[in-house]
Amino acid sequence: TESEMARSPKREGTTTPFLAATGQEATAAIPPAFIRCKAERPKVPHDHFADAIPVVSLAGLDSGNGAARLSRLRNIATALEQWGAFQVVDHGVDAALISTMLDLSTRFFALPAEDKLRFEMTAGGCGGFVHSNRIFGEDVENWREFVSFFSYPVHSRDYAMWPSRPEGWRKVVERYCDASLELASRIMEVLSECMGLEKGAFMEACLQVDQKMKVNFYPKCPQPELTLGLSRQTDPGAVTLVLQDQVGGLQLTRDGGRTWLTVRPVPGAFVVKLGDYFH
Repeated sequence: TESEMARSPKREGTTTPFLAATGQEATAAIPPAFIRCKAERPKVPHDHFADAIPVVSLAGLDSGNGAARLSRLRNIATALEQWGAFQVVDHGVDAALISTMLDLSTRFFALPAEDKLRFEMTAGGCGGFVHSNRIFGEDVENWREFVSFFSYPVHSRDYAMWPSRPEGWRKVVERYCDASLELASRIMEVLSECMGLEKGAFMEACLQVDQKMKVNFYPKCPQPELTLGLSRQTDPGAVTLVLQDQVGGLQLTRDGGRTWLTVRPVPGAFVVKLGDYFH
């Protein structure tokens, strides 16, 4: 799910939609609630990309035992040992669906604040819209907006908290969740093989399969060197699939946060990250 940990430094700019949503005006300086201590501030810009995380094709992994397949499995195993993550292409998720999902996400976060707040997550809620937030145990706010909800099992879907705008959101998100869940199942099979187990070992070990969908938006920030879109963390669960746009910003560390690597966005690729289940 996250490699070891991941965070997102912020882009230059002046607009802060979520601050407007909370009744604050965007200014040349960010409010104190968002300012990180020096040790937690971004060390690498969001667009200083590195290529240490391999890009692996799933083409040909579903059949055969040839040298090319074994080489890909070794590449995945090495990436997981070193970073807990890799990027995957030729994964079977329709490119048009990915493009539509990204477009709808952009259009949702561009809506007026009052439209987004109609779906605001309440205290103790399991889904909805959130503008800025704190990771549990932290005092500093994260510079982001997001929509989050459970999408599998199907009976866990609370459609009342799913945005009704832009038009087509629900239909597209349902298709995207189904496709990404299918991909996650394939990834679990690949991970089983990488660890020398039978192909279905990890899926069989899961007593219940849950899926949570989260769509993040990191608004432009007047002082990106002082804050984070998402602070250092690991993810619960087994596997997280991250679809980046071309702005980038996902960062990984393997030394406790002393150094960070910014994952280069690859069009149409998913970043596969191992969660706490595997650690």
